[in-house]
Amino acid sequence: MQIAVTMSSKNQIVVPREAREKLNLRPGSRFLVLCKEDRLVLIPRPDDFVKQMAGLHKDAWGGAADYLEVERESWEP
Repeated sequence: MQIAVTMSSKNQIVVPREAREKLNLRPGSRFLVLCKEDRLVLIPRPDDFVKQMAGLHKDAWGGAADYLEVERESWEP
Protein backbone atom coordinates (compact mmCIF):
# COMPACT_ATOMS: atom_id res chain seq x y z
CA MET A 1 0.00 0.00 0.00
CA GLN A 2 1.32 3.41 -0.91
CA ILE A 3 -0.79 6.49 -0.21
CA ALA A 4 0.38 10.09 -0.15
CA VAL A 5 -0.64 12.26 2.81
CA THR A 6 -0.13 15.96 3.48
CA MET A 7 1.05 17.59 6.71
CA SER A 8 -1.32 20.26 7.99
CA SER A 9 -0.34 23.73 9.20
CA LYS A 10 -0.42 22.23 12.71
CA ASN A 11 2.18 19.60 11.67
CA GLN A 12 -0.40 16.80 11.72
CA ILE A 13 -0.99 13.98 9.26
CA VAL A 14 -3.96 11.63 8.83
CA VAL A 15 -3.25 7.91 8.79
CA PRO A 16 -5.24 6.53 5.83
CA ARG A 17 -8.24 4.33 6.64
CA GLU A 18 -6.74 1.30 4.85
CA ALA A 19 -3.65 1.48 7.06
CA ARG A 20 -5.69 1.97 10.24
CA GLU A 21 -7.84 -1.05 9.45
CA LYS A 22 -4.92 -3.26 8.45
CA LEU A 23 -2.97 -2.45 11.64
CA ASN A 24 -6.06 -2.25 13.88
CA LEU A 25 -5.26 1.33 14.93
CA ARG A 26 -7.72 3.24 17.08
CA PRO A 27 -7.93 6.81 18.41
CA GLY A 28 -5.24 7.14 21.06
CA SER A 29 -2.91 4.61 19.41
CA ARG A 30 0.71 5.48 20.14
CA PHE A 31 3.62 5.29 17.71
CA LEU A 32 7.38 5.04 17.78
CA VAL A 33 8.89 7.61 15.40
CA LEU A 34 12.13 6.71 13.64
CA CYS A 35 13.98 9.42 11.72
CA LYS A 36 16.16 7.97 8.98
CA GLU A 37 18.40 10.00 6.68
CA ASP A 38 15.75 10.42 4.00
CA ARG A 39 12.52 9.15 5.56
CA LEU A 40 10.27 9.12 8.59
CA VAL A 41 9.01 5.77 9.88
CA LEU A 42 5.98 5.40 12.17
CA ILE A 43 5.65 2.10 14.02
CA PRO A 44 2.62 1.30 16.19
CA ARG A 45 3.89 1.10 19.76
CA PRO A 46 3.05 -2.28 21.28
CA ASP A 47 1.19 -2.37 24.59
CA ASP A 48 3.60 -5.01 25.86
CA PHE A 49 7.10 -5.05 24.40
CA VAL A 50 7.95 -8.45 25.92
CA LYS A 51 4.86 -10.09 24.42
CA GLN A 52 5.57 -8.42 21.06
CA MET A 53 9.17 -9.70 21.00
CA ALA A 54 8.37 -13.24 22.20
CA GLY A 55 9.51 -15.79 19.64
CA LEU A 56 11.42 -13.29 17.54
CA HIS A 57 14.15 -15.04 15.55
CA LYS A 58 13.12 -18.47 16.81
CA ASP A 59 13.99 -19.89 13.38
CA ALA A 60 17.60 -18.77 13.83
CA TRP A 61 17.99 -21.32 16.65
CA GLY A 62 16.33 -24.20 14.79
CA GLY A 63 19.19 -26.68 15.24
CA ALA A 64 20.19 -25.54 18.73
CA ALA A 65 17.99 -28.03 20.60
CA ASP A 66 19.47 -31.02 18.76
CA TYR A 67 23.00 -29.71 19.26
CA LEU A 68 22.42 -29.20 22.99
CA GLU A 69 20.96 -32.68 23.39
CA VAL A 70 24.04 -34.28 21.77
CA GLU A 71 26.33 -32.17 23.95
CA ARG A 72 24.47 -33.04 27.15
CA GLU A 73 24.55 -36.75 26.32
CA SER A 74 28.32 -36.55 25.96
CA TRP A 75 28.61 -35.24 29.55
CA GLU A 76 26.99 -38.30 31.13
CA PRO A 77 29.36 -41.10 32.28
